[in-house]
Amino acid sequence: MTRKLALLGSAICFALSAGIACADDLPVRKAGLWELKLVTTGSPVPEMTMQHCTDETVDKEMSNNVSPMAKQICAKQEIKKTATGYVSDSECSVAGVSTTSHAEITGDFNSAYTVKSNSHAQGGVAGAAGRDSTMTVQAKWLGACKADQKPGDIVMPGGFKMNVRDMDKLKALLPK
Repeated sequence: MTRKLALLGSAICFALSAGIACADDLPVRKAGLWELKLVTTGSPVPEMTMQHCTDETVDKEMSNNVSPMAKQICAKQEIKKTATGYVSDSECSVAGVSTTSHAEITGDFNSAYTVKSNSHAQGGVAGAAGRDSTMTVQAKWLGACKADQKPGDIVMPGGFKMNVRDMDKLKALLPK
């Protein structure tokens, strides 16, 4: 169960930060309610849809919170503008698991964007054998946030609600 929570926490971090990983390199998403659909292979959580209420301040805060964590765990983290969007390459290590990933990000950050990522993980408790996974995040803007939501709120499957401003709680899900 702890492993599933850690993977879920990593997936949430990736899905949300993929749209705003580096405020200097990627545009800030349009304020309002975004639906994020994650489809993953090679993971115990194959598909998940969540909603994220955001604004410019939250996206920038998320970038500032994710960046220091990424700098601590990633030897390489590059984002480059391309003719069709952005490309991200990273090499990170958490709890003895080294992961190399490549992501292609397309879209306009005002109505919809897509992140397609391929990752290769090596090491960790499960052994040294490499594991490959792919993740696609399809994000679409739904409109204004709902009346009971504030910027930063994420509504997970089953109605579980958290706020990204409580990132420390999410970091606690990640293995040491």
